[in-house]
Amino acid sequence: MEDLFEKKLQEILNSYNEIIDKLSLPEIVSNQSNYRELSKKKSSMEEVVEKIKIYFNLKKSILEAKDIISRENDKEIVELAKEELAQAEKNIENIVEEIKYLLIPKDENLKRNVIMEIRAGTGGEEAALFAADLFRMYSRYAERKNWKTEIISMNETGLGGFKEIIFNIRGENVYSFLKYEAGVHRVQRVPETEASGRIHTSAVSVVVLPEIEEDEIKIDPNDLKIDVFRASGAGGQHVNKTESAVRITHIPTGIVVTCQDEKSQIKNKARAMKILAARLNELEREKKELELAKERKEMIKTGDRSDKIRTYNFPQSRVTDHRINLTLYNLPKFMDGEIDEMIEALMVDEKERLLKQSSI
Repeated sequence: MEDLFEKKLQEILNSYNEIIDKLSLPEIVSNQSNYRELSKKKSSMEEVVEKIKIYFNLKKSILEAKDIISRENDKEIVELAKEELAQAEKNIENIVEEIKYLLIPKDENLKRNVIMEIRAGTGGEEAALFAADLFRMYSRYAERKNWKTEIISMNETGLGGFKEIIFNIRGENVYSFLKYEAGVHRVQRVPETEASGRIHTSAVSVVVLPEIEEDEIKIDPNDLKIDVFRASGAGGQHVNKTESAVRITHIPTGIVVTCQDEKSQIKNKARAMKILAARLNELEREKKELELAKERKEMIKTGDRSDKIRTYNFPQSRVTDHRINLTLYNLPKFMDGEIDEMIEALMVDEKERLLKQSSI
């Protein structure tokens, strides 16, 4: 098993060295397309190549230490060799785990920006208010990460909540952090609208889509039904006298996207097409997962209280993620965007699961 593993590592090193050699060839340098492609491949391999080199150096150190222990008579030197051997064996175990994880095929969307959709589910006005709280939480988290947030579309309620809000977050590796937020978020608290002080349970649905450029996915114009109408909104702040709002229906899938926040029909259409592209891409991803895993991994189901990934309990100031059974007792800070501890725990859990499933 170890021989097969080392053979694979050596093949990766050989492949990496071949790429370096090719990058110095005049015919490759003169062909910008090939040069960019090879440079990108070289860059993607650098991290694992560095770990592989460390692995082989540790392997060499282990063999040398064992050799000293077997033939040396000086007790002090033997003891030093034993210490070096123990440390090298410990280090090599860790580096093997790191290499195995790096060799697992990664989601190509990890470095993308995201389109997030938050919708009020069970709970009426209280669910809408919590949807607004979640939007603020993700906005604050984005600020802490130096990411930029832009609202694409929203449907407000009279009390300042959101029946639905769709927004874009742009920055470095956004999807790799926020993909874990997809699902149903349940809240337990006394609503502002509750006079008797009873704790209510409500639910909000969150969808996280990697942002896809229109030219990355082919959308046949003949498959689209585009309607324009006058925008409207709470308090009249989005009302206008021209037909600037746009509703796009993708006929084959039945996906409907509506955008009305911009005064320009052209801008609303462009935003709607961006959301449509992201949803169609997600639909295609889910189909592929269904083929490979024989089961569909739904980001969101009914928005019902029972279909939850996380619970926010305000009376006890705790937040629990049910996927990893982790509870944090810092809800005010969590709702202010300090969610890294939860996301890092989800990342570790995913890494462990992937390593268990890996055949490397």
